[in-house]
Amino acid sequence: MIPRQLSAALDDIRQALVAMPALPPRLAIATLVEVDGSAPRDVGAQMLITPDAQWGFLSGGCIEDDVAQHGRAVLAEGAPRLLRYGEGSPWFDIRLACGSGISVLVEPVAADDPALAVLCDSWRARYPVMWRSDGKARSIAACSDPARDEWDGARYTRFYPPPLRLVLIGEDGAALTAAHLAQTMGWEVVLVSPGGPEAAPLPGLAYHRGDPAAALAAIAPDRWTAIAVLSHDREDDERGLAAALQSSAFYVGAIGARARLEGRIARLAGHGVGEADIARLNAPIGLAGFAKTPRDVALSLVAEVAQAAQAAAIRARSSGVSISSSTPASSVSQ
Repeated sequence: MIPRQLSAALDDIRQALVAMPALPPRLAIATLVEVDGSAPRDVGAQMLITPDAQWGFLSGGCIEDDVAQHGRAVLAEGAPRLLRYGEGSPWFDIRLACGSGISVLVEPVAADDPALAVLCDSWRARYPVMWRSDGKARSIAACSDPARDEWDGARYTRFYPPPLRLVLIGEDGAALTAAHLAQTMGWEVVLVSPGGPEAAPLPGLAYHRGDPAAALAAIAPDRWTAIAVLSHDREDDERGLAAALQSSAFYVGAIGARARLEGRIARLAGHGVGEADIARLNAPIGLAGFAKTPRDVALSLVAEVAQAAQAAAIRARSSGVSISSSTPASSVSQ
């Protein structure tokens, strides 16, 4: 059994793919394509498997080691497997505590597969893609709007959005702690510290030292970007907030006392921000019930952004149906 590492808990296999110095000749992707009943993970959850490592979780830890073994067998044989666990499974020794039935497609993918190259590029260049695969052949294409995941018993379609990006304006303890915490969540993090030190305070950060509005123009926030103003210079706050609220960011928040919010709104209006955009402002930032220490502020902010991201994803896909409701129940082994 290969020991699990903290990095194995990532939610998007692209993060592991782009972090590899070089891809192995072949790797296996395991995708949760069907859920009958309740389960710890939603359909679309994935594992990435190589001969000596694995990333991702498809359940609460019940099946991952077995899926990894199948993944390595798939690499050796070059043929996909469709696995069934829980209800309807041929393997009575692997039990799911949730009592549901789940199906997992494990497919071998060559390192030079053109679809894999586009998948990795979509992470780096921040554009959404739709991946289609029957386990043997796959295709991928950029798509302008979120689309629902589907499984017809033989082929699955999976939507990959750009990675969540958090832009933090500020340089105090809360901003730095939020940056570190967001990094551990696997998010892309950008720190904007006007007049800050020349070197980024944390490794792996995108870093801007100039005016917040100019920095946001360079960053070009998209609908998978959240922006939080944690600085305490009022004029910089308002210019940065105005630019943020007029961007495509799905979340915009600002620190500050609730008693001064009315004045802040008036200043934003003076910067040309309309009522509809001002209504998007989350202020004060963070979920209720936390203390004012830097760590508490950072934790409440990251939690609020994660909550907002989930809500935005649900709204974007609300017109579709879930992958599990569109697939036939099936019982499969290898």
